[in-house]
Amino acid sequence: MNEKEILISGDAIARLMKIIEDERTIDKTKFTSWLSSEYELSSKREKKLNFRVATIEKLAEIVNIEQIVEEDKFNEWFSYKYEPKKEEEFFLKELIKENIIYLSSFNERTLTAKFISPILNKIKFRNKRVKDWYEYAISCKLNGWILSGFPDFFIATGREEPKRPYFFLQEYKREVKSSGHPKYQVLAAMLAAMTLNKTKTIKGGYIIGRFWNFVILNKLENTLPNKKNDVRYEYFVSKGFDCLDYEDLKKIYSYLQAVKFLYCK
Repeated sequence: MNEKEILISGDAIARLMKIIEDERTIDKTKFTSWLSSEYELSSKREKKLNFRVATIEKLAEIVNIEQIVEEDKFNEWFSYKYEPKKEEEFFLKELIKENIIYLSSFNERTLTAKFISPILNKIKFRNKRVKDWYEYAISCKLNGWILSGFPDFFIATGREEPKRPYFFLQEYKREVKSSGHPKYQVLAAMLAAMTLNKTKTIKGGYIIGRFWNFVILNKLENTLPNKKNDVRYEYFVSKGFDCLDYEDLKKIYSYLQAVKFLYCK
């Protein structure tokens, strides 16, 4: 039997206890037989990954994925010219003024309510085709895995439920928890969306406290004749933008406007 991890569920333990109860004892041969049976059952089950517990190691089990450092990848996105109106400039300055003392102590919900949501609502990600969605479920099957979860925020088509996602923003939180980094959580959601959309690129971002990073995920398919099913994914992460710095906040606001006008048509 291959030395691979298997999930020993409560049902598996119950089956082992039943063997012990019936046989009054269990030797190495019977235990090995039970373990082999459980391994076979485990391998037949569909593996699942929730976005919230995604790590790069878990994503690498599902797809061939690698981070690439290439700042030019953001040129098209970040070169979009959006000049905030006077009223928008006042709004951004007031947002900083009202939160600069307290933001570092905000929990996730407070950070969302006091800082993130006002920005997203100001931009109004809604037209006849798309709108904003908060913690709606999405899922897909990819390479024998089920990827699923409730992204914090995303833009997608649909009326009463999301259909085709275009952009994700993940993890309004103060700090990184050991259960998963927001970068990999948003990548998991982006992988699911790319699979559902049958597209080769998608954009997103993640927030940790005062810092915002933007992400581009690309799917690359090798067309060499002797390479079968050689699918690779590359992702690019922007530098962090400090939302409590006015010039950085203007850039964040402009980049989100670019998402609305360039990529949500």
